[in-house]
Amino acid sequence: MSNARPVPFTRRGLLAAGGALGLGAALAACGDNDSDTSSGSDSSAPAKASGPWSFKDDRGTTVKLDKVPTKIVAFVGVAAALHDYGIEVKGVFGPTKTKDGKADVQAGDMDVSKLTVFGNVWDQFNVEEYAAFAPEVLITTIFDGAGTLWYVPAASASKIAKLAPSVGISVYDRQLTAPLQRVWELAESLGADMAAAQVTDAKKRFEAASQRLRAAAKAHPDIKVLAGSAAQDVFYVSGSNLSVDLEYFKALGVNFVEPSASVLKASGGWFENLSWENVDKYKADIIMMDDRTATIQPADITEATWKKLPAVKAGQVISRSPEPIPSYDKCVAMVENLAKAIETAKKVS
Repeated sequence: MSNARPVPFTRRGLLAAGGALGLGAALAACGDNDSDTSSGSDSSAPAKASGPWSFKDDRGTTVKLDKVPTKIVAFVGVAAALHDYGIEVKGVFGPTKTKDGKADVQAGDMDVSKLTVFGNVWDQFNVEEYAAFAPEVLITTIFDGAGTLWYVPAASASKIAKLAPSVGISVYDRQLTAPLQRVWELAESLGADMAAAQVTDAKKRFEAASQRLRAAAKAHPDIKVLAGSAAQDVFYVSGSNLSVDLEYFKALGVNFVEPSASVLKASGGWFENLSWENVDKYKADIIMMDDRTATIQPADITEATWKKLPAVKAGQVISRSPEPIPSYDKCVAMVENLAKAIETAKKVS
């Protein structure tokens, strides 16, 4: 693989926020380039949701509707989180299906064959089909301080905005518990039963997993963790600020290996890109690798420099979700996985 090419810090570059920015081209190669309209346009919230609806999002914008929306279109990860709370969103955009038609990792437990997909890759959003769907509200995340709606193409953002009001949930420069709470509040406003056993149990499991991770980090303060992501010519090393998962893990005491602030400055604080020849710049005992379909997964990395890394040779490489599905149920496993990795890791750095 060739030396890393500089990656300009742009909105497109935020595609792999928290671990591997600048992967727009890779995303464009994943999934179907055509919108999927295999399902009907109806979406149903629980029957108890009725009457006027309003929700203040993380931009400070309050959306007000005459009734609780049922024709919801959402970024796939948000839709997956709402699904966990019993709110079924039928219209989505963002990485929903893999090339073979199976559910993308960001689709969670949703049946993707029943979803209307307005855009499966970056910069793809079928505005005409979106208009025909007659959406009542669009919901997505925010990865910057300006309130930019994630995966809504800049070129068609104004057209999309005219068709339905939008709700933005920030996943920028805060701990994971913040968006988890905001999506909880959103689901509740849409009529979800937040007292349901599966909902309350998931929150308890998340809290227990977090306590386990805190204890593991305290018991093994010398174990160093690196968050990375692989692309064809570049290996990205994340800083622990800005990303909701890493900020939370750091607050629980995890010892992260990360680039200096001066190095991170070039990417707005997100990452450092290394050539594969220099992938051994940082010493780590555990490597967390980006699990999204746009990235190269550890089993597919053939670089000799990668295979020589102590953490790789020791089998101490685990997955990471830089865009975690913001429901308690879906965030339990990633917290438990890191806790287990720290508990069992050998000191190899």
